Amino acid sequence: MERKVKLSGVMLLALVLSGCISQQQQPATTTPVQPAQPAQPQPVPPAQPQPGETVPQPPKMQSINWDASVAPLVAQMLKADGVTPGSVLLVDGLKNNTNGSLQSAKATAALNNALQNNSQFTLVKPEQLATAKQTLGLSAGDSLGSRSKAIGLARYVGAQYVLYSNAQGDVKSPTLQMQLMLVQTGELIWSGNGVVQH
Repeated sequence: MERKVKLSGVMLLALVLSGCISQQQQPATTTPVQPAQPAQPQPVPPAQPQPGETVPQPPKMQSINWDASVAPLVAQMLKADGVTPGSVLLVDGLKNNTNGSLQSAKATAALNNALQNNSQFTLVKPEQLATAKQTLGLSAGDSLGSRSKAIGLARYVGAQYVLYSNAQGDVKSPTLQMQLMLVQTGELIWSGNGVVQH
């Protein structure tokens, strides 16, 4: 009899469990949702300044006539006493010591142009200068701010003189200063000042 009870218990359990399987949840019916259409962006009119408001203009680069600015100083320098004709000259790039932004590369190019056809000096070629700077570990755009750096570079390229130039003062009307230095002794041979031409 025990066997029948056990068997009927197992059967009852199987029946109960099979009933659970048949009562699975039916999936809920869903209604498809229509995707929302993106709203068309409305063009935004550019902001107009209110009457009476002024829009600040960006600062403009000063237009300087570098050729006319450096020519008088170069002419003075070429007449300086104590210069050996035919000497090699290293022209340092113009340094900007003003209160604004100047086109120093154009000023340096104007200096080189003004000195191109003179009988006093032979200029160090730009390629030779770039190679020397690279060899000495200086960047191509490195200005020779320190005198010792300039003297070392001048000796390396075989120059007897170095010409320093800088613009100083107010950027709207800067003053040019040039100095010619003898490489061997560090002596200043000539110094001159001038106002830039617009």
